This record gives sequence, structure tokens and C-alpha cells, in this order.
Amino acid sequence: MPPPSNLPAYRDALLGLAARPDVRTIVPHRPHDTYILSRDYEAFDRHVDLVVPQMETLRNVHDRKRLAEIATDAGVAIPETQLLTEVEDWSDNRIVKSRYNLLTDAYLEEFELEDSKIAKSVEHVAPGEAPDTDALIEKMGHEPIVQEYVEGAGEYVFGALYEHGEALGTFQHRQLRGDSYTGSGGVYRESVHIPELEEAGRAILDELEWHGLACIEYIEDAETGKFSIVEINPRMWQSLACAVEAGADFPAWYWLAATGRSELIEPVYETGVSTHYLYGELEHLVSVAREESPFVERPSLAGRAGEIARSCIEDRSFDFLHRDDPMPIVRQVRNEVGDAVGRRLG
Repeated sequence: MPPPSNLPAYRDALLGLAARPDVRTIVPHRPHDTYILSRDYEAFDRHVDLVVPQMETLRNVHDRKRLAEIATDAGVAIPETQLLTEVEDWSDNRIVKSRYNLLTDAYLEEFELEDSKIAKSVEHVAPGEAPDTDALIEKMGHEPIVQEYVEGAGEYVFGALYEHGEALGTFQHRQLRGDSYTGSGGVYRESVHIPELEEAGRAILDELEWHGLACIEYIEDAETGKFSIVEINPRMWQSLACAVEAGADFPAWYWLAATGRSELIEPVYETGVSTHYLYGELEHLVSVAREESPFVERPSLAGRAGEIARSCIEDRSFDFLHRDDPMPIVRQVRNEVGDAVGRRLG
């Protein structure tokens, strides 16, 4: 497969795989996958069975400004959200981040399909420090959004598989450590079940009349106790291994839904199950060494390294590292080293 950064070639290769007689479905895993499968649904639908949202529904999730409006209508908490050029008051703690996680032709007029790219930059802006608007727009490749900073009592993920507006199965985990010390994707997490989080997750997906996979990141507001949406990813997610280990087997559930057997899904899982993503733990340490935030106190590098080592010894459950099957971790190390060398040579 060509890299998804070359979106036209990646789409054509996926379509070639879909046309094979031994391929029945395609599971969205990368940010580009759901976009391609929804955008060119009719072309893929001739060959495989898919569980993905319609393009207009997908746009409502990919557009974080539009998502904030929909969440508000659904009565789900979400930080106050504005376009960068609309902000006049910088007196409070603010976060600037991309309006679209995936920049592509369906969302931005100046883009062609081959121009697509992932936008993941997040800037923390201290009170009274208005940023350079033009510089941020240039850095992010489009006009980003500005959100109020929510002081969190905890970070959570709500995962779900929906079929035409009906939940087939859901899952929750609490983030014990993210790939950055300021937050972001969970690299050490524990399965939980919190009724209020279940209610919040279902409310926004019901409002969207969702169809397919969804991973919703939430932060528990330390002041109000409400679960506030950070973002929705319409695909399989980084911490999927924790869900599967707990019994929420989303790949199997997706297969059953795609093949018309969703009634066989048993949406139960065990709480208290935790797993580590080892490469993400390394990214966490790198963030401690290199990143700064005016909102989150940076921990000691030695102290945090000790915490990670102790948790890996005491809780020996890992996403890819298994004594009886070492090749997944070997493959990941090879891929990451190759990517790092490629970036330096490039």
C-alpha cells in the first residue's frame, strides 16, 4: 500500500483490494480511511460491505466548529469554540487547534485531493497573550479554532459502533497517562463504566444519527463534573487493544455488522482492565523533556520515567508486546526507526 499521505494513490490501492473476491469489508483504522470510504462510497459499495457514515454526517464530525454547534443542540458539554479570527478577548486560558483533523478537498476550497494532510498542532495560549493570527493560520494550513481551556479532573474515551442511529456496542476507558504530559491520546488506560459518560456519548451520536465507528475523547470538567467533548474520531482508535482485552472486540463487532449479523454482537466488557502502549509511553517522556504549557505543570523527567517503569512492571499488559508473539512489537520498532530515518534524510 502507498502511504495515506498520497491520498489518490492510497484510495486507488484500497479500491483495488476491495475488488478482490476474497475481501469482504474494509475496517477504517487511519484518519484517511473513513474519509475515502464515505467520499467514494458508491465505488467501494460495489465490491465490499461497509459500516461508515454518509459524507455529510462525516463532515459534521471532522469540522470541530460544526461539531460544537451540534453538541450544544444535543445538550452535551463542549468547550466554547470560535474561529481564530473571531476571537476578541484573550483574557482567559485558551487552546488553539486545527478546525479539521484531516485537511482535504471536501472541506477546504483551496485544496485538491492530493494536497490532503493531517493537522494535529495544538497551542496553549496564556491569558493576555494574543497570538500571531497570520502565523498560526500559516502553520496549521487553514484557519484553526480557539477553545476555552477546561481544567480536567480526568480524561476518558467513549468508543462505540452504531448502525443507522442505534448503538450496537460501547466501551469506556479512563486515561492514566497520555502520549503527552498535557493530555492527548491514551497510552496507559483502564476500562471503566460510568453512567454519565455513557449518557453523554450516546447523546451526541444519537443526535448525529451515527452509522459506523466512533471514538469520542472527553475531559471531566474539574469545576462542573460534566464530561466535555474534546473530539470525535470516526474510526478505530489508538487504545483499541485495551477495549479488546476487556472483551469489547470492536474488530469482530465491525465484521458482524458489515456482514449483516449485528444481532450476534454481545456488547459487554470487563472493567478494571488496563494496557500500555509502549511507543506512546516513550512519546510521553519526550513530551516531558521538550514541551511546555502555561496550564499544566511539567513533571520531573526522572520521576515520570520511574512511574512508567513501575507501572509496566506491576501491570504487565501491553498492546503489542507478548511473549508468545513477539513479531508485532518487532515490526513496530522497525517501522518507527524507518520513519525516523526517512524524516531525517528527507
